[in-house]
Amino acid sequence: MSRFLLGRLIQSAILLVVVSVIGYVILGLIPGGPLSQFGLDPGLTAADIERLKEQMGLNQPLWMRYLDWAWKLLHGDWGVSLRDGTPVLTVIARHLVATLLLMGSSTVIAVAAGTWIGIRSATRRYSAFDYAATVGAMVALSIPTFWFGLVGIYVFSLKLGWLPAGNMYTIGDASVLDYLHHLILPSLVLSLVHIAVWSRYMRTAMLDAINQDFVKTARAKGVAERRILMKHVVGNALLPMITLAGVQLPSILTGALVTETVFTWPGMGRLFYDSLGYSDYPVVMGILMFSAIVVILGNLIADVVVALVDPRIRLA
Repeated sequence: MSRFLLGRLIQSAILLVVVSVIGYVILGLIPGGPLSQFGLDPGLTAADIERLKEQMGLNQPLWMRYLDWAWKLLHGDWGVSLRDGTPVLTVIARHLVATLLLMGSSTVIAVAAGTWIGIRSATRRYSAFDYAATVGAMVALSIPTFWFGLVGIYVFSLKLGWLPAGNMYTIGDASVLDYLHHLILPSLVLSLVHIAVWSRYMRTAMLDAINQDFVKTARAKGVAERRILMKHVVGNALLPMITLAGVQLPSILTGALVTETVFTWPGMGRLFYDSLGYSDYPVVMGILMFSAIVVILGNLIADVVVALVDPRIRLA
């Protein structure tokens, strides 16, 4: 097991380095850069621009800037925001709770609904429900998240007036019920695509488990069908779903960026979008690295859990 963990940790470290290099190089090659926000100031002279470049370290080659940034990152210095000089970790921490709340609620909805739909589709194969679930999943996967968000705002906010159109809470009312009221629509929109993915994978895993020899043996012994389904089939079908939970993390983060932008949700996705607009590259790189660490840790934990639960993987 220790050898398995060591191999995964080495792979994770290499992947983090690759992500950081690609992200830093892409940002460094974007025209304008952090100085673009000063380009419209008529009072700035060429000497002022050069002084700003020197203060920001932009007068150095790209590879030297990357090594300096990476060295500081390894020592816990994530840099400061170019907008107000706030440390990057502080900026991320301000928006982290909102993103975790949105991601957590949408994940719970996706897992619960997707698992139920997948089990019901597998046990009622080729039924009207199975066909409806298949069509619904294809529609959810084919239409972009922002479209669902805009339609949700139009129907449930503008027309029916049941749910707020955006933001995390009502000014002057920071009660739990108000937070939950604002959370319903964005979490449902973010969970739609993941319900589709989860239900399709769960259906396939269930059908694969149903055809295994141990299920046939249990039936031959006269075990009740419901007991076979809940104790043997569902338990084995959930094993690959643990890995799927880790794989889905990048998709959830990407969906959160779009959803937070549509609903003006004050999370990391909205922060990433605003920071790109302001060319606040230290914050952009901070969010990129933080997201990469979360995704890699999620996949690592999923691999470890699967290895602990399934001895075939651990022994291999």
